[in-house]
Formats: sequence, C-alpha cells, structure tokens
Amino acid sequence: MADPSDRVAVLAAVNARRGELAERMGLTIVEASAERVVATMPVAGNRQPYGLLHGGASVVLAETIGSIGAMLNAGPTRAAVGIEINATHHRAASAGTVTGVATRAHASRALATFDIRITDDSGRLVCTSRLTCMLRDRIPADGSVPASTGNGDSGRRQ
Repeated sequence: MADPSDRVAVLAAVNARRGELAERMGLTIVEASAERVVATMPVAGNRQPYGLLHGGASVVLAETIGSIGAMLNAGPTRAAVGIEINATHHRAASAGTVTGVATRAHASRALATFDIRITDDSGRLVCTSRLTCMLRDRIPADGSVPASTGNGDSGRRQ
C-alpha cells in the first residue's frame, strides 16, 4: 500500500484493488483516507426489477468504502475483515449516480467502525449504513488477492 500521506498514490492503490464486485458495479473511489472514504456508483446496471437502485447495491457500496477506510486504519501489514453491517433505505434512485461517504466513527487496534451515507445526484439521502470491521494481524487467504491467482482458486478461507 502507498504512503498514507501521498493521497494520490493511496487513491490509485485502492481503486486498483477495490475488488471484482466493486469493479463490476462501476464503483469508483474518489477520496480515501483513514478518516473518510468517498466513492461513486452508477444506478444503471445496479437496478432491481422495478428499475430502482437495488438495496444490495447500496450495501455493496457501503461495505466497500467502509472496508477501505478500515483497511487504511489497520495499516499495510494488517487486514480489515467486516463483521457487521446494517443499512436503512430512505428513498429510491432510478437514474444517475449515487455517492457514498464513509466517515470513521471509531478506530482501535482491534476494530474500526464507519458511518456511511449514500446520496443521489440531488444530494438526497438514499441509504444510511454502519459497518464494523475487525482488524487482524493475519491477512485472510494468505494475503493473496483472489483475482490474481489466475486459476479461479480464491485461496484458503479462514
């Protein structure tokens, strides 16, 4: 991971390793620090059958940016693993882009908790979420990135 004081390098690093699901959903990290992570996601391609932003897509956005914040709190030799998430869906979005802002609520050696607000293009609240991650000394899957194995094997899970 890049030097935390080099915000451009941190942003490039987290976008490069944001995960396959976040990539497929069109999620883009636009700001990343241990205190705050911001990302955008298109509504198109992430809708449920009624044409509205899928609630699960909002949760993916929330968990992705909260986990990135927790990872930045954990540091380069440790890992953040989500242990609890909740979400309240306030209003529908059917077009445009949603923006998620994850703000650190708590961080210690063992846990990091982020409050996440997702808004539409007009700044209206779409979803609120809270994510808690356990910060571990041992990296899951032996530190490998599942997509990088090249053989479809996602590595050993713990």
